[in-house]
Amino acid sequence: MFIYTVKSKQIRAILIILFVVLTVAVLIFLSKDSRNVSTDSTANLKASDHSERMSFISQFGWEVSEEPTEVREVIIPETFDDVYTKYNEIQLSQGFDLSSYKGMRVKRWTYAVKNYAGYEDKDCIRINILVYDGSVIGGDVCSVELNGFMHGFSKPQ
Repeated sequence: MFIYTVKSKQIRAILIILFVVLTVAVLIFLSKDSRNVSTDSTANLKASDHSERMSFISQFGWEVSEEPTEVREVIIPETFDDVYTKYNEIQLSQGFDLSSYKGMRVKRWTYAVKNYAGYEDKDCIRINILVYDGSVIGGDVCSVELNGFMHGFSKPQ
């Protein structure tokens, strides 16, 4: 027969180590999930395929070209300059925050908007959606004309 004795100090040390490991594992899991979606739970943020991107765009009332005018991989900069700071203000106003994605590669899908009030006959309004891991993390509606404009996904009043 084999008997092994453990002192109470050893049990306490093992319990402390287990607690620390579990705490670290929970923190890693929570920080990974907090990056995936915006705080606005009313919008469908799925964008992993064409139909999901079209569904995302249409929930704001936009009619767009069937095919994107551009698909590009972009890197969110590690440090925001004035331009990115102002762009992120647009994102914050619509429930997104690009600061969680600093240094990461995301895809930008650009579509021509067909039903922007006052621009129905022109081909100068675009909607850009930024997608990370199959979810929309930000974007804008803008004019590509000289002295154009940029705003969030919602239609202006």
